[in-house]
Amino acid sequence: MGEDFLIPLAILVGLGLLFGLILAIAYKQFKVFEDPRIDVVEGLLPNANCGACGVPGCRAFAEEVVSGESNPAKCTVSSEEGITNIANFLGVEASQEDKIVVRLLCAGGIKEAHNLASYKGGMSTCRGEAVVVGGSKDCSWGCLGLGDCAKACDFDAITMSDDALPVVDTEKCTACNDCVIECPKNLFKLMPITQKLLVQCRSLLEGDLAESKCSVACTGCSRCVADSAPDVIEIRENLAIVNYELNDLTTSAAVKRCPTDAIVWLEGDSQFEEKTKPNLPLGRVEEVIEKEVYYQ
Repeated sequence: MGEDFLIPLAILVGLGLLFGLILAIAYKQFKVFEDPRIDVVEGLLPNANCGACGVPGCRAFAEEVVSGESNPAKCTVSSEEGITNIANFLGVEASQEDKIVVRLLCAGGIKEAHNLASYKGGMSTCRGEAVVVGGSKDCSWGCLGLGDCAKACDFDAITMSDDALPVVDTEKCTACNDCVIECPKNLFKLMPITQKLLVQCRSLLEGDLAESKCSVACTGCSRCVADSAPDVIEIRENLAIVNYELNDLTTSAAVKRCPTDAIVWLEGDSQFEEKTKPNLPLGRVEEVIEKEVYYQ
């Protein structure tokens, strides 16, 4: 009776030892080495996991930095001190990276752009308003000004101005791309802060028609093209387009003769400076009557 009990027990023990030996050999043979410096670098990162560095999360970025595939300066959330600490720990130099910020490709706030309707009800988001015949703006390309972008920004880098336009704090902006995704009009674009020449309009309407809807609309007049170096700006579908591959050739001369201030040269960090020109569309004298649209 005792032998009947011991035999299966011995078999189970033997199998356990055999499988344990197999697992031990497999662990040694297939073990993937992970550099312990990755944990240290990850701890020195802000752990925002915003993806602005181009990889999904701080852990993945730490792996690239340790392997030499990326530079600590590509973390747009880290402070200069944080980047220096990572570089010193790894014994590398932190390269000088152009800061990437988000810019708004529209300057048509409530003072510049005409409204066709005043929406009433529980809906108070740009995305919600956009599904109702494109929103309240007469210009169907324009910013709706309800602040979806500001709510989406986890870094408090966007505030809404009195003109109902989002103003980006370039010091706080981490180029995380959340506002780009959130805007239903696709008006945000990430670009190096060194790109000073900016067309603040997306309207594809021509001339007086564009200006009748917004006093700062691009009219496709081509003055900026004539005043710039060859190929820096082209007019495409009635809209001025800047070729940023030729960014070194851009100058403020391109904005001097713009009749509507649709194209600007950014000297400071703030995109929107106080205007001295009246925000009235030329030739628009008829009264604009707003209609109220109610929705739930």
